[in-house]
Amino acid sequence: MPEQSPITGVPLENPAWTGWDVLQIVALTLVSVFVFLSLVGVAAQRLVYPKIAILEVMTYPLVAVLGQVFAYLLILGFMVSIVKRAPGQDFWQAIRWNWPRNWSTYLLAGMALSFALQGIAHFLPIPKEVPMDRFFRTPSEAWAVSIFGITFAPLLEEFFFRGFLYPVLVRRFGMAIAVLTTALGFSLIHAPQLGRAWGPVLVIFIVGLALTITRAVTKSVAASLLMHMAYNGTLSILLFVGTDGFRHLERLNQ
Repeated sequence: MPEQSPITGVPLENPAWTGWDVLQIVALTLVSVFVFLSLVGVAAQRLVYPKIAILEVMTYPLVAVLGQVFAYLLILGFMVSIVKRAPGQDFWQAIRWNWPRNWSTYLLAGMALSFALQGIAHFLPIPKEVPMDRFFRTPSEAWAVSIFGITFAPLLEEFFFRGFLYPVLVRRFGMAIAVLTTALGFSLIHAPQLGRAWGPVLVIFIVGLALTITRAVTKSVAASLLMHMAYNGTLSILLFVGTDGFRHLERLNQ
């Protein structure tokens, strides 16, 4: 049983892993994404794009997505191994999975957050084109990136930021700093995709705040994951509708 506060009876954030373990996950992520992206890129060049330079092939959205899927599977396995190092630890209990009874509430909250931030974005300096737009050049790329963005991407991001990083930070620095730091880290990893423009990065920071506060209040990574998936899913649906089923992706920059 997790340790509880003697005053409130609420389980304390006292994970079996440390900040060094979190740094190992970060290091493995950087290395594995590069390695698997390279391997998938080499395979794609030899089988599909023999006349195109390997560095260019590695930038193709389908290659990038597949490379990240393989890397994320490895990272997930490493996360499980970290938890299992402590005898008798259950992975889902350790990361505070805690599936919420009112799960639909968090899906609705994610949808509402998406619409609200779309409205706020109209008052921010959002670039007409960002690096992420190159992942939506063809319908097949748009489908692949959208599915990845609703499934694997939020799952691993929630496991890392709200499952592993947040409890270590809150144990060391307290809830307020942990929430802000986790949200900041969440926004910074998305910054390169957004051209490091402060307007869209601010939007992602607010998303990170909402997700981390949800995790802090509910003690549930599943709750923040549902919000995250609903947020990304709503954006994908809006994009799908706005481009006539991904058939007119040129509308993205209009």
